[in-house]
Amino acid sequence: MNVSDTEVVWSILKSAGFENTNSISEADIVLIVTCAIRENAENKIWERLTYLKGRKRARTKRPLKIGILGCMAERLKHSLIEKEKAVDLVAGPDSYRDLPRLLALTENNQTAVNVLLSLDETYADVVPVRLNEDSVSAFVSIMRGCDNMCTYCIVPFTRGRERSRPIDSIVKEIQKLSDEGVKEITLLGQNVNSYRDTSQESFSLGNETKMAKGFKTVYKTKKGGLRFADLLDKVSLIDPDMRIRFTSPHPKDFPDEMLQLISERSNICSHLHLPAQSGNSKVLERMRRGYTRESYLELVNHVYDIIPDVALSSDFICGFCGETEEEFQDTLTLIREVKYSSTFLFAYSMREKTTAHRRYKDDVPSEIKLRRLSEMNQAFREVVAEKNETFHGKVQLVLVEGRSKRSDKFLAGRNDGNVKVIFPSIDIPVEFQSKTTSVIKPGDYVSVKITGSSSQVLKGEPLYHSSIPDFNKNLCEQMGLNHCKLSL
Repeated sequence: MNVSDTEVVWSILKSAGFENTNSISEADIVLIVTCAIRENAENKIWERLTYLKGRKRARTKRPLKIGILGCMAERLKHSLIEKEKAVDLVAGPDSYRDLPRLLALTENNQTAVNVLLSLDETYADVVPVRLNEDSVSAFVSIMRGCDNMCTYCIVPFTRGRERSRPIDSIVKEIQKLSDEGVKEITLLGQNVNSYRDTSQESFSLGNETKMAKGFKTVYKTKKGGLRFADLLDKVSLIDPDMRIRFTSPHPKDFPDEMLQLISERSNICSHLHLPAQSGNSKVLERMRRGYTRESYLELVNHVYDIIPDVALSSDFICGFCGETEEEFQDTLTLIREVKYSSTFLFAYSMREKTTAHRRYKDDVPSEIKLRRLSEMNQAFREVVAEKNETFHGKVQLVLVEGRSKRSDKFLAGRNDGNVKVIFPSIDIPVEFQSKTTSVIKPGDYVSVKITGSSSQVLKGEPLYHSSIPDFNKNLCEQMGLNHCKLSL
């Protein structure tokens, strides 16, 4: 999300006549886009500010202005300005349009602040300026804010309530990215699959929220608007050779029509992020996640029924308020039972303003949190190493991202399930069973036979160039299947 925000910020500033530089020594203004979800992220920003303040004092000619943008700006505005006197500008996530005015104020040695949250700001009409134009992938923000109010999470207080961009503006942005040669887009939102476009009157009736079985939420049932499945449908039709991913969702918002669409469309990746956070029902209740361990597992099994080859990823927090050793063991068993392809693992850090800060005590010692974090990581590594072995001998369609970090003789890319694949950089047939060969370049889709693996990557041999529709068609024919994902 910070990458997406940075691209929006740069678009606004570029339109106002500002120029970009990668050198701090050349810069007149340094803006830091921040995250406040976890304490570690904030600590890194404080360290960066200490460094920048030193650079600022060392300036003898033109002054250096420092600005903090995003979630940390909203949460710590008073500390940043009054106590630490660390910055010249503070702008919250809904205040980016105001940056030209705020920066003008700093020219008169005023401290400029705008951290007001909005009920409707989505930056729908701002065309982001991509930071890495050579990348084969891009992020597309479709909604902002979150209504879930999990007790540990600061996002609703720093990002505000949920609001979604109109579908038309999203389709237009993705069409532009397709025209520029982008081969993969990731739809972004704090609660991306609760997307709801109510921008037109004709969308305002019916279409009531349908949650997964056994799930509940703190807010009233929402009605009307085009839902996330409607958006996925339209987006997947833009370019059959462009992969579609999305993050970060909430497990409650996976209706059957969305799962069915993913199972049918070959360019919607069979990769779902299902953030569990904990494997224990009592901890989940204290977190106000709206589901039990049992209902979460029922959803996982339902997803596997509809999308058998799906790759699942998840988020987990250890050491949440009051978590006992027995409750933590339930998290380890959930990791082993579901067999995730990837996970994001964190030790709990309490955030001010959250319900947990008001209601609970952060009573799990830090050394126990770190030990549990290590045990979670070990459990996941064992599971994913075993899971990756199941790919041996199978053929995967890999989107080439570039050279391997370890050797220029190898290339790296990702398969449909978002697992990294490493393979030799050699000339291969231009298509299935062709005798003509060509070099492999970033942005190419390559059919790769998996020959080895570790807990982090798959290794293979490239077979031939392909496309999403052709790969799916060839795979079906080779396996003698009558039903495969559609290529429209």
